[in-house]
Amino acid sequence: MPRLFTAIEIPDGLRALLARLQMPLPGAKWVDSRNYHITLRFVGDVDNRTAGEFADFLAGIGSHAFEIKLSELGTFGGAEPKMIFAGLEPNEPLEALARAHERAARQAGLPPEKHAFKPHVTLARLRHTDVSRVVRYLERFGAFRAEPFTPSRFVLMSSKPGVGGGPYVVEEAYPLLGWGYDYEEH
Repeated sequence: MPRLFTAIEIPDGLRALLARLQMPLPGAKWVDSRNYHITLRFVGDVDNRTAGEFADFLAGIGSHAFEIKLSELGTFGGAEPKMIFAGLEPNEPLEALARAHERAARQAGLPPEKHAFKPHVTLARLRHTDVSRVVRYLERFGAFRAEPFTPSRFVLMSSKPGVGGGPYVVEEAYPLLGWGYDYEEH
């Protein structure tokens, strides 16, 4: 039974830039840079039939390529942070793509997503990390900015059940329309 999610991959240069934000922080488990991604729709553990139907519905999504820009660091978890992430600038094409993934999931018979879409790249998972240390980390790196990138595809990924943070495997890849196409020449 595969454990699935859909995502946008992070380019190698940006992975390296994000990896340089890792530093000793008690209670932080830093995500391996090879596993950085932006989750579009978490699916979880599903049977092979449902996984196949979901993959088929994803193939019908015709989204055009668009730019993504990481714009700051933050945390999830409120007063007791559970995660450090790199956030994204507001991005309507990305939001529309996430909505299309939600529709594909519903068409495949999956329950609705429980959480609102908050696009991000998970950098670290925190466990009993002193809040003052997290605050100092964010004071130092929170204004992080990166050059925009244009993804060429979105992917259906799998992970081992019960294991958060990878390693992840690309099960299917779906190209974004118009990526790399020079409109002025054609």
